[in-house]
Amino acid sequence: MRTIDVHGYLTRLGLDDIPGPPSSELLFALHRAHVERVAYEGLHAQFGDPASIDPTASVERIAAGRGGYCFHLNGAFAALLEHLGFHVTRHAGGVQPRFEDPPGVLGNHLALTVRVDARDWFVDVGLGDGIYEPLPLRAGVYDQGPFSYALAPSDVVPGGWRFTHDPRGSFPRMDFARETTEMDAFAEKHEWLSTSPESSFVRTCAILRRDAKGTDSLTGCALRRIDASGETTTYLTTERDWYAAVADVFGLPLTDLTPEDRHKLWDRVHATHLDWEAARAARTTERERATQGTDNR
Repeated sequence: MRTIDVHGYLTRLGLDDIPGPPSSELLFALHRAHVERVAYEGLHAQFGDPASIDPTASVERIAAGRGGYCFHLNGAFAALLEHLGFHVTRHAGGVQPRFEDPPGVLGNHLALTVRVDARDWFVDVGLGDGIYEPLPLRAGVYDQGPFSYALAPSDVVPGGWRFTHDPRGSFPRMDFARETTEMDAFAEKHEWLSTSPESSFVRTCAILRRDAKGTDSLTGCALRRIDASGETTTYLTTERDWYAAVADVFGLPLTDLTPEDRHKLWDRVHATHLDWEAARAARTTERERATQGTDNR
């Protein structure tokens, strides 16, 4: 087993020391702390940097105050759980970005299952606005805060499972295989997701976080909160406000970025936001013209 910075990791999760022997209660506490304190973020892709998904490096990244996406977050969490004595299985999965996209094991997600107290759990701290606590690995509908999720056997992956997100979630569903896999299996997909101009992580800067009452997301300049009271959106139009939200809402001070890199990231995020606003205005104008044409007939 590789040596990892367990103390630094637990400190980032707000825990002072190893909490105790493996148990369902400990698994739940670690999961809740992780999704609350360690944001889902793909900022490395904004710089074309395929940040290592080696679990030791991912643990160092998290202990130093950063987040990551599924390969970093679930990779590190699996390593932490194993060091604490949990039995963890890694699975190749596939997040389906849109309903019209084909489901299946696309290799763009690392999913985890954990066996503890004679029960199997679906564990995932790498879904951004996904589950707050582990789900029993059995078919059913599960409510957590204002959101409702479902687990069922996959209809496209023999022996696999399907996680169906709440309708307000950032993606519709995720399938994962039954078989065990290792981190090396994700190297090629990680490289593509981090560097390809076609990757959503390269095209769009997104940060997400989950807590007991709801989710926070920052997509470009749009800061959204979804909870039991509904959805609110705030547009962050200055570099100062954007970085303040990244630090205060998502716990990412980004002190590892140089001033030049901070300006570069903001310029990229803001330019993308302006392009999106222009495209939205054009669509609105086109709809209005179509409506006027219908009214004149």
